[in-house]
Amino acid sequence: MRFTHFLGTTAAAAVVSLGMAGSAFADGHSKDIVDTAVEAGSFTTLVAAVQAAGLEDTLRGEGPFTVFAPTDEAFAALPEGTVENLLLPENLETLQAVLTYHVLPGKVMSADIAGQELSVATVEGSEVMVNATDGVMVDSANVVTADIETSNGVIHVIDAVILPPSAM
Repeated sequence: MRFTHFLGTTAAAAVVSLGMAGSAFADGHSKDIVDTAVEAGSFTTLVAAVQAAGLEDTLRGEGPFTVFAPTDEAFAALPEGTVENLLLPENLETLQAVLTYHVLPGKVMSADIAGQELSVATVEGSEVMVNATDGVMVDSANVVTADIETSNGVIHVIDAVILPPSAM
């Protein structure tokens, strides 16, 4: 399946299923990445982790950023106790590394990478593999909704939490 076709059909369906139609997609994209994630209601674990890691102000900042956002279900699929362990104060650096591995500097829309397989530098510093040749994968996660534009970047929803090499 072609990348652009995949994204076009899944994005339209996901807008309705995520409850994000309306102000998040209005001209000007008035909501930032954090507000858009909060409004969606399916990223409570991600938002809590971003807040615990002290990254909320950054993701509300000017950007632009590209965020590969794991759903609550993606976090729930991690081994039992993983999220709770990451949220402990003594694991702050690891939590920050995991979260910033999900972020690219700049705004990368699906059309920018259609049909390509490439390695892209993350804010964490490592490279993430993006394969947009048959559907879209980021490392081992599938992009299930693409191109959710915000005032300071774009969100691509993924179905798994991806881990930087430093966290493995």
